[in-house]
Amino acid sequence: MNKTHLLYFLFLTLFATSCSNTKYLPEGDLLYIGAKVKVEGNETSKKEEKALKTALKDILRPKPNSSFLGLRPKLYIYNLAGTPKKEKGWRHWLKTKVGEPPVLYSQVDLEYSKSVVQNFSENSGYFNAETTADSTRKGKKATAEYSVKPDKQYKIREVKFPTDSSLISSAVRNTRRRSLLKKDQGYSLDAIKLERIRIDARLKEKGFFYFNPDYLKVQVDSTVADHQVDLIVKVKEETPKLAETPFKINKIIVYPNYSIGSDSLKTDFNSIKKYNDFTIIDPENLFKPRIFDRVLYFKKEDLYNRTNHNLSLNRLVNLGTFKFVKNQFRVSDTIGNYLDAYYYLTPLPKKSIRMEVLAKTNSANYTGTELNLNWSNRNTFRGAELLTISAFGGVEVQVSGQNNGFNVYRVGTEANLVWPRFVSPFKLNPSSGFVPKTKATLGYEFQNRTKLYSLQTFKGSFGYLWKENERKEHVLNVTEITYASPQNVTPLYQEQILANASLGKVIEKQLIFGPSYSYTYTNTLQRRKKNTFYYKGTIDLAGNIAGLVTGANIQKGDTIKLFDVPFSQFVKIENDFRHYLKLGPDLQLASRIIVGAGFAYGNSREMPFIKQFFIGGTNSLRAFRARSIGPGSFDGSATTSSFLADQSGDLKLEFNTEYRAKIYDFVKGALFVDAGNIWLLKDNPEKPGAQFSKKFLNEIAVGTGAGLRFDFSFLILRTDFAFPIRKPYLPDGERWVLDKISFGNGSWRKENLVFNLAIGYPF
Repeated sequence: MNKTHLLYFLFLTLFATSCSNTKYLPEGDLLYIGAKVKVEGNETSKKEEKALKTALKDILRPKPNSSFLGLRPKLYIYNLAGTPKKEKGWRHWLKTKVGEPPVLYSQVDLEYSKSVVQNFSENSGYFNAETTADSTRKGKKATAEYSVKPDKQYKIREVKFPTDSSLISSAVRNTRRRSLLKKDQGYSLDAIKLERIRIDARLKEKGFFYFNPDYLKVQVDSTVADHQVDLIVKVKEETPKLAETPFKINKIIVYPNYSIGSDSLKTDFNSIKKYNDFTIIDPENLFKPRIFDRVLYFKKEDLYNRTNHNLSLNRLVNLGTFKFVKNQFRVSDTIGNYLDAYYYLTPLPKKSIRMEVLAKTNSANYTGTELNLNWSNRNTFRGAELLTISAFGGVEVQVSGQNNGFNVYRVGTEANLVWPRFVSPFKLNPSSGFVPKTKATLGYEFQNRTKLYSLQTFKGSFGYLWKENERKEHVLNVTEITYASPQNVTPLYQEQILANASLGKVIEKQLIFGPSYSYTYTNTLQRRKKNTFYYKGTIDLAGNIAGLVTGANIQKGDTIKLFDVPFSQFVKIENDFRHYLKLGPDLQLASRIIVGAGFAYGNSREMPFIKQFFIGGTNSLRAFRARSIGPGSFDGSATTSSFLADQSGDLKLEFNTEYRAKIYDFVKGALFVDAGNIWLLKDNPEKPGAQFSKKFLNEIAVGTGAGLRFDFSFLILRTDFAFPIRKPYLPDGERWVLDKISFGNGSWRKENLVFNLAIGYPF
């Protein structure tokens, strides 16, 4: 079949698909393909016309069937599935889950939609708009057409707030500085509604617990000038006295062992504990009272405010100790203008044991399974401390690649103790809805790399975690200690070390200790934003104080050892920035830039292998095998014949961008481009071309590909096919390999086409 015949075939197929969508319509009905909105007249500016047209199109109902390039694939699948005989099975799933029933013209109510257009225009300040509605039929398809001829939009001349001296009027008047209603702004009913909500939120911060937006009204005076209005904000006369009264906090009563469905509020007076401003009713003495002094923001005589109300509830939830958290405020029986605060807390089971079987992938292109056994105590010392002791074992294999057969077996144990506060000689209690935490960790892991070597790793850390808000998070480890010791090094690996001395770094004994800090900012949970961001910056310091005290300097031969192992001394910084651009309801462009650098000095000549940078693999440059690229233009595949050695570097630069689109329901597609490399700071004669230089851009690896993401709610399974388009290890001038792409060539596919199977998004 030549190219001309192929084009004819594709055209006829698309045409037939398009026609078949109308073949199954009910007798006498038409397929509704959408609405057109026309703004007529010369009274509106181009900007106002565009905004009005966009808003009207968005509110019109029903919406037509989803389309792509003029086709309606979901409707086609719905028709293709026919009428399933059973309410289960492949055809039923195809019709109800993947397909989409036709949107019929009989579902369109032109008169009702015309009234919607008219009302929206008037509510947007076009008080004298003229609206018409009609429809157009073409074959078995119909379009609704709406025309609106707006008069000049009414603008706000002045916003007036209450002027009387009552407490509630004064409070409303004091909110005007941040009003959403501005002079010369177009009149908008939606803006007025939002203004009432805004005022109510500000009043809640000033003690007006019983106030709500319905107690406010905004009168509109359109007689003041030509196409201008005055807006008069008033408190309704029928507003209850309670709503006009600011309240303070009186008693704070906590029931930390409240049980839903049983009478757990019967009070044994011997179980009542007074702690500062709190009354704790805990008959079983489960919790130390000081927990609630740290977590709850309200104190006696505080003016009620919604911020402290919500922060207190968030902190109780974030303790991780309570299954249910309920709060109630009641007007005090003893003092006027005061509220009594009640907190009803239902604890989770104190101790639990959990077993997990996990499927996992990692950046080294290994896929495997892991068994975890976890024992937890959620209230270890009666202070809501969380003690977790876990044991794990697993196996990882490389499905494809040069390391196929060099499996990794892991077993180990770890203990974590988390305090819901800062364990510190200083009094620190950040004002946030998230409980600050102190975490101590001890762990051991034995890792066996089949045919190569085994590695024992002991680790310990002590540090702090706290969140300013839902977007900003800090992690400060005052110290992290890692001790790694190799065992059972095989003759095969020893033989490869003789050919490539840098492989010996992998099995060197390592002693790393020092502080680290990371800061994370993200607003990706704000789904309505078009642009969202993620940033994580990390700094890792090792052996700095010890090196300063001992005067260690490996360049002069002054190497200091602890437990007969030289301690590592370095500074490592890494920045991970991500941007997500929302292109539509189910379309997204995700991009990431990673920049990192590590510098060894003092007691170390080189960065420890486990702290260096790597690139390539399922979450990195997907067109290249994991950890196979770099450093620089060095070709690591030529150094070993049996397995592919991990390549590491002191500097890292990586860029990824991915176009993501929903195909149907739980299946999403992606097109991506990855680029980057790693480099060494110092020249290494065994790795020519590995040192960073001003020509680093000429050593960037580039790959591209496509993939599917299966979102099963409990996990996201990712499959990617990728191939390189620029190979930095080829001779200069030959590194772009676009002209060598040949999907039909088996040897090209074997060498270049990389399949990645992973869990979760790459970033």
